[in-house]
This record gives sequence, C-alpha cells and structure tokens, in this order.
Amino acid sequence: MEYIILAFILFGFVGLAIYLKKPKSSPEYQLEEKDAKILTLEIELSERNTIITNLNKQLEIAAARTENFDQIRIEKATIEERLAIVERERNTLNNEIIAYQKAEEGRQKEVNKNIASALTLQESLEAEKSRLNDERVKEKEDVLKKMKLKWSDHEKDVQNHLQLICRNNVITYVSQEDFPHPRNKPDSSIEIMDQLIVFDAKSPANDDLSNFPRYIKNQTETLKKYAKHDNVKNDLFLVIPSNTLEVINQFHYNVGDYNVYVITKDALEPIVLSLKKIEEYEFADKLSPEERDNVCRIIGKFAHTTKRRIQIDEFFAREFLDTLTKAGSQLPRDILENVIKFENAEKLNPPIEKRNKKILTKDLKQQVDNLEKEMQIREIPKISTQTDLDL
Repeated sequence: MEYIILAFILFGFVGLAIYLKKPKSSPEYQLEEKDAKILTLEIELSERNTIITNLNKQLEIAAARTENFDQIRIEKATIEERLAIVERERNTLNNEIIAYQKAEEGRQKEVNKNIASALTLQESLEAEKSRLNDERVKEKEDVLKKMKLKWSDHEKDVQNHLQLICRNNVITYVSQEDFPHPRNKPDSSIEIMDQLIVFDAKSPANDDLSNFPRYIKNQTETLKKYAKHDNVKNDLFLVIPSNTLEVINQFHYNVGDYNVYVITKDALEPIVLSLKKIEEYEFADKLSPEERDNVCRIIGKFAHTTKRRIQIDEFFAREFLDTLTKAGSQLPRDILENVIKFENAEKLNPPIEKRNKKILTKDLKQQVDNLEKEMQIREIPKISTQTDLDL
C-alpha cells in the first residue's frame, strides 16, 4: 500500500512538471492536465478505496468485537446469576452449618449430661453392689458364726435336752460321771430295763462339711468301745447338728455286733419315747413273735417318720432362707422397708408346753381332723398318707 501511494505521488510530481513546462492553452497541455486530474482522481479513488477497505475491515473487527462483547455480556450475566445462586446456596449452607453447630452443641451438652448421670448411676450401683456384697458376706459370716457357735454348744445342748426328756417322762439319765465304765464315757446315756442306751454328740470341726460324712462313718466304728459291754444296748445313736443333714446320705450303719443310728436333737424325744415303750412289757422274752414285730414296726415307724420330718424341715428351712435372701436382694428398697415394718409388727405365739400337761393323741387327731375340714372348705387338695402313731 505504501509503494502504491509513493508511485502516485511521483506521477503527480511528473505531471506537475510537464504541466508547468507546457503552455496552458495548448491541447496537449489540457489533455495532460485532464490525464493528471484523472490520475489524481484515480489515486484519490484508490486511496478512498483503501480507506474504505480499511474502514470495512475495522467495521468488521468492530462488529466482531461487538458480537463478542454481547456474548461476553450474556456470559457475564449468566455468571453473575450463577454467582448469585452460589451466594444464596453459600448463605443457606452457612445457616445450616450454624444450626448444625448449635444442635451439636446442644447434643454434646445433653450427651455430657447423660454421661454424668450414667457415671453417677454407675457409682450408685457400684456402691449398692458393694453394700449388698458386704451384706451377703456379713450374712454368711453371721450364719457361719452361728453354726460354729451351735456346733460348739452341741454336746451340752444335747445333754440338756436329753435330761429334760428324761425328767418329763420319768426315765433315768446317766451322765458321763455316772457311767459305770470309767475307761469309756459317752456324752450322754439313758437307762431303760437295766440297759444303757448311748447317745454320743458329734459335730464338725470346722466349716468344711465335705469330710463330715467320712468322720461320722469313722465314729461308728469307735462306738465298739461302748457296745462291747453287756449292759449297753447294741443300738447306739450319734446325735449331729440339724444344719449338717444336707451332707449326710446314710443314717444307719450295721457294724457287726451293733447298729448305729445317725439322728438330730429333734429326733431324741420320739426315739426315747419309743424305747421307753418297751418297759410296758415286764419280760422281753415273753413277747410273742407278732408282738416283737409290732414293737420293731413301731420303733421303725418312729425312726422313719422322724428322719423324714427332719429332712422336710431342713429342706423347707433352706428354701425359706433362700427366699428371705432373695427378698432382701431383689425387692425394691421402698417395698423391702415396708415388708420389714410389717414383719416387725407380726408375732407368732405357738402353744406353750406345760410340764404337767400331757399332749394327748386324741387331741392331736382332733386338730388334724379340723385342719382337713378346713382344707376341704378351701378346696385344698389332700396328700394321701398312711401313718399309725397312736400309741
């Protein structure tokens, strides 16, 4: 483009020089002047075309820029709209975060409160558990202490009870000092029809009852020192504490020339009364075989009934103690306190035994009949039994 403009300028200068040299009135001059004008006009036209071309290009560039600007403006508007949406979402999320943070703080406070309550409850339960364990340990220690105390006084208790039975039934009681064989002296003995009946008290040495049955079995063999005497009856009795019955599984031992019966203090009176019944016969050798069988049957019935009663009492004693223990550990505190209040308000008054008043069999039978009638009225099923204790 620059070269073309330069050429036009040169041609202009040449034409101007020719024009100045020739006379203006000549035809050549006029023709040249016209040619110069045409050339000038062509140059100007070319320049105008170039300018128009450039302007068209600039216009195209401007139009392109205008289209890009509109697109950018649209994109800007879109971006601004999306930015506004994002801003709103961000604000919403910020609000949710703040709400979650507040909820989390409240939940954390509640959790801490629950943890504190749980720790307090756990400490309370641990303290209650420790207290209950201490109570159980104390109860066991008290029971063991009472058992040991009972065992330590067992021999003296048996002697006193046997003396009382003998006094009430006019039977001769023979103490250790009065036993006719000085080298062998049992704890207690009685005399019936010129025969000495030995009652030897035995109790555990400690709270371990696992060896007590073996100890009793060994003691049955040592009773031979009493049975070897002619005036000693060959039926001998070992009297054990009632709270050791649960470990005893054998109550009769046939040791050659004599028999040993394992009984408790509660069985002393019926056994002594059964033995005393023999005194009603003046001479034992005059008894008929049927009478001898009757005597043996009665004594055997007494022995069996006594053992069963002891077993039943011991069973229910353990059941009652277990129930009391469960009541003390499983009942709610407020209910247990009310139970203790009612318990302290209760009082049982069993019949009082009077020294000179006999306990008649017919009165006992009448009481049993009345009890059976009461059971029928209350529709309590009756347990069928066959006993003949009418002496």
